[in-house]
Amino acid sequence: MVKIRLNRIGAHKKPFYRIVVTDSKKRQNGPFVENIGYYNPLTEPADVKIDNDKAKKWLENGAQPTDTVKKLLLKAGILQPA
Repeated sequence: MVKIRLNRIGAHKKPFYRIVVTDSKKRQNGPFVENIGYYNPLTEPADVKIDNDKAKKWLENGAQPTDTVKKLLLKAGILQPA
């Protein structure tokens, strides 16, 4: 199964995340298929940038977002509330 999830790349106590498309069986910070954006929770307000076209393409092809990524996609306006 293909997942859209966060990939942590920040330093100790300074989290910074990539939003990536990856196989669900791969480890958290392992290889990924495509990088579709980033999330920086340290800024006020939190800085989120997601490539809408890439995200929509992967969602249409059956990729499942994790709960946190789903919230970020809702905030970005890519997903519609159920």
